[in-house]
Amino acid sequence: MSIEITRRCPLSCPGCYAYADDHLGAGASLTELREFEGDALIEGVLALVDLHRPLHLSIVGGEPLIRWREITQLLPALEKRGIHTQIVTSAVLPIPLEWQHFRLLNLVVSIDGLQSEHDERRAPATYQRIHQNIRGHVITVHCTVTRQMTQREGYLREFVSVWTNRPEVRKIWMSLYTPQMSETSSEMLPPEVRARVIRELSALKDVFAKLDLPSGLLKAYQHPPSDPGHCVFALTTKTISADLCTLVTPCQLGGRPDCSQCGCIAAGVMEAVNRHRLPMGIRTGSIYEVSRALGLLLNPVRSTTDPR
Repeated sequence: MSIEITRRCPLSCPGCYAYADDHLGAGASLTELREFEGDALIEGVLALVDLHRPLHLSIVGGEPLIRWREITQLLPALEKRGIHTQIVTSAVLPIPLEWQHFRLLNLVVSIDGLQSEHDERRAPATYQRIHQNIRGHVITVHCTVTRQMTQREGYLREFVSVWTNRPEVRKIWMSLYTPQMSETSSEMLPPEVRARVIRELSALKDVFAKLDLPSGLLKAYQHPPSDPGHCVFALTTKTISADLCTLVTPCQLGGRPDCSQCGCIAAGVMEAVNRHRLPMGIRTGSIYEVSRALGLLLNPVRSTTDPR
């Protein structure tokens, strides 16, 4: 499950899907939704968690650190429930030091390339501020490769090297920019550039131990699921916006993503698992498909018998 915990963000990043006009379909935009704070937000998130019982919760935004007080109270409650929690942030604000003690927490910091490009695109969440705000923490760096990062040879290698050398960084994730249908923005990767980036990342993962890009993920980038109905990530992840009731569909990207150009690392990892074959030759996805069918069949029964 993924929750857009706030509609507010001090950044105006190019290519940000959350603030696109069609992110929530024909309904209101993210900036127009009602949002919660304080006890109402804490109680609302826990109510959703107890209703849907996710194994994994991603807290996104907006900028989640705007709600750091509420998140600080949510984390022990989520940990008690055994839920793995991921917070995706720009690190524009200080990250509370007490968060380092939660063993089921993964802090993901979004970074848009090397310092000169990143600082221009994501101010005020500059490299300097990120370095300051991640001290004392262990983080995952997440970079979405856009066209601008592919115009100089060796750019991606330099980026991975810079963040590999930071002691706070546990691993580095790389997504590819996923456009919306009919999009023509300068962020997009032309097919030949996309193929070159995948080849380069495949080579880099053998050089940099922190670059966490399994071969199955890169194959999923080469051949993404054809549509949301065949995407395990879209089928298994419920994304809820800041009013704690509006669903973001068909996946966390919202709108009408061009699945033929999908580069979402979450979708790619789930597709890699889906295609993996067990020793007896059974595709892992076959087990998932049977499990999902049974779940859909039994869910109405569970809903009427669950005392909660």
